[in-house]
Amino acid sequence: MNFSQRVRLSLFANMLVLAVAFVGLLFGTAALAGQLPTFLERVQPGELFEGADRFGDTVGEPPIAPVYRGDDLLGYVYLNSDFTSSVGYSGKPIRIAVGIDQSGIIKGFKLLEHHEPIVLIGIPEAKVVAALNSIIGKDLGRVAAGAERPPEVDIVSGATVTVLVMGDSIVRSAVSLIRSNRLAGGHSVGVQQATAVKKLDLSKDQASDWQTLLGDGSVRSLRLTIGEVSKAFQEAGHAEAASHPESANPENRFIDLYIAPVSVPAIGKTLLGDVAYQRLAGKLKPGQSAILVAGDGAYSFKGSGYVRGGIFDRIELLQDGQGLRFRDRDHTRIAALVPSDAPRLREIALFEVPLEFAFDATEPWELELLVQRSSRGARDKSVIPFTIGYSLPPSYYTVTKAEVPTTPAQTPQVAPSQASDPKLTPDEIPLWQRMWEMNSISIAVTVAALLVLTAIFFFQDWLVKRPKFFGWLRTGYLVFTLVWLGWYANAQLSVVNVLTFTNALVTNFSWEFFLAAPLIFILWAAVAAGLLFWGRGPFCGWLCPFGALQELLSIVAKRLKVPQVTIPWGLHERLWPIKYIVFLGLFGMSFYSMAYAEMLSEVEPFKTAIILKFIRDWPFVVFALALLAASLFIERFYCRYLCPLGAALAIPGRIRTFEWLKRWPECGSPCQRCAKECPVQAIHPEGPINVNECIYCMHCQELYHDDQRCPHMIQVRLKREKFMALSTPGSRGEKTPPKTLVTHNGEPVTNSK
Repeated sequence: MNFSQRVRLSLFANMLVLAVAFVGLLFGTAALAGQLPTFLERVQPGELFEGADRFGDTVGEPPIAPVYRGDDLLGYVYLNSDFTSSVGYSGKPIRIAVGIDQSGIIKGFKLLEHHEPIVLIGIPEAKVVAALNSIIGKDLGRVAAGAERPPEVDIVSGATVTVLVMGDSIVRSAVSLIRSNRLAGGHSVGVQQATAVKKLDLSKDQASDWQTLLGDGSVRSLRLTIGEVSKAFQEAGHAEAASHPESANPENRFIDLYIAPVSVPAIGKTLLGDVAYQRLAGKLKPGQSAILVAGDGAYSFKGSGYVRGGIFDRIELLQDGQGLRFRDRDHTRIAALVPSDAPRLREIALFEVPLEFAFDATEPWELELLVQRSSRGARDKSVIPFTIGYSLPPSYYTVTKAEVPTTPAQTPQVAPSQASDPKLTPDEIPLWQRMWEMNSISIAVTVAALLVLTAIFFFQDWLVKRPKFFGWLRTGYLVFTLVWLGWYANAQLSVVNVLTFTNALVTNFSWEFFLAAPLIFILWAAVAAGLLFWGRGPFCGWLCPFGALQELLSIVAKRLKVPQVTIPWGLHERLWPIKYIVFLGLFGMSFYSMAYAEMLSEVEPFKTAIILKFIRDWPFVVFALALLAASLFIERFYCRYLCPLGAALAIPGRIRTFEWLKRWPECGSPCQRCAKECPVQAIHPEGPINVNECIYCMHCQELYHDDQRCPHMIQVRLKREKFMALSTPGSRGEKTPPKTLVTHNGEPVTNSK
């Protein structure tokens, strides 16, 4: 196949990929519709309503289905994930069928589908479901009207986040359904005729001090002693938890908790400082708020759930009957408060309230603190809530008169096409679109970095002829990949992405699921394109944060004279297939159980070292550190022998259409220099480069062009110099001073000609 044919084939392949993606994007929206009809066949009417015997036809979007006993309408059934987010540890929705009557009372529910590994490793599913029983019988119509707070679910030790996600999704979905007025004869909680509208007064932005904010109610606090908490457990009937205080002295401080809306200019500038406030204001979207939560004492309001599962499970933001638990993506750690008279607090967190949660800083809201205390053992805990109420002082907002039409008691059905129209209201814009808008700066930086990498590959011949400059360029890019792409943006690709994508293709594929993570989507698109040109090298050698960490540690180790171990070729070629075996095992397991496959994928240390920055349980940290320690002696040890993602990329990487790495006829026979100096031993002793193992560091290309180290180029240089010497006037008959050459084995030899 000549060059022009390869170019045409490459263009055809790229156009085919784009066409498939475009068709998938057009028709993939069908998967975004409500999925109640798909799951309804798994539910019996009597499991949701006592005595029910049949379901009616599903109606509306998101769909709901009437439930009957004979001809009597008992209520409706809906799927929680059709109305609200219900994503748990696994990154996939937890699907629950919920039965609700016409007055808004929950009558029953059934867990239909989940992929929660934490429930699969020993905690009975029945125990998790039983924790939600406290919701049954609750009148969520009163919650939707703001007359009552959302009901609390019982906590299951070891599955706290999973239970909270499930409970939140049931309550929030029910409130959303009730407020849509689609329950015939139910509560009418439409917007009443407004006579006044509150609006933040942005002109009031003068910073003050800590005592002033405390005095006028701009900062609210909750202060508890250990004795007060023990008494609360005792009164709640948790005597055993009351007998296990954090310290023997009941007067010791349990927690001092402070809250404030820092999106209000005067409050934000006082607590964060002018520069930090302006940076926050630049990140927030119109109508978006941010609150500051700070605490000190024996109890942490953060807990550890956000480290393991990305959810802050000890605090919940409450307003107008709706609750929100923050995720790690909403969180920014603050080192200290700016006012000189502010106390030194152990934990200070800034939380951006997601746009999908309708939060109004001018209206009253609450922050609920869930206090957990061990009962009979480390895994048995009792939980009680404490609440801080907050009302923004009137000096921060203005009140104007306005006429707003009263919402009718029964809202007409909205056609599915209208319901999904992003032009209606900001809340109806798809989540993935909002995610791309919120991450516009990170997207721009990532795209720019990919363009730079593309330029490096296309102009590699010019760069490798300048090895010193290229060395600094490569090291700098690896630092960027590790620090910004990995530790800051958390854009670490994983074999789980491959398994999830494959699983989605054979089940219910939806582009929205993959588009919801913009940087991951962009990187995968770039990797897919790179496979056609260069194989796995662009990702493994340049875009993998953990790979960059290994190589940077290896550079430091070599400068510190740490002895390097060279694996004999015979052993090396028997070790690198291990990663393919690991990948095939995970791939096969994913068809049996994605949850199990995700647990086994912890063979990747990416989550520990990059995403969680080593803040994890000690077995995971020890495993990651052991792999990094091995890379000090064997460069990129994990990449060579264990990485299932590298194996997953190497398989389709064989379809590449170009050979960018150049070789001389002497390479491999007799010259072995490139093979001996390849940092990952991707060059066979006979000369060919194994692109499946190549990380595209281009060291062999530096040697290829180096007329001081490459034997072929040395001969070319000598012939050139001899020709120049013979063609120079007056030089004929003069002896040429001896030159020292370097053979392919690295031995010096003197040439007297």
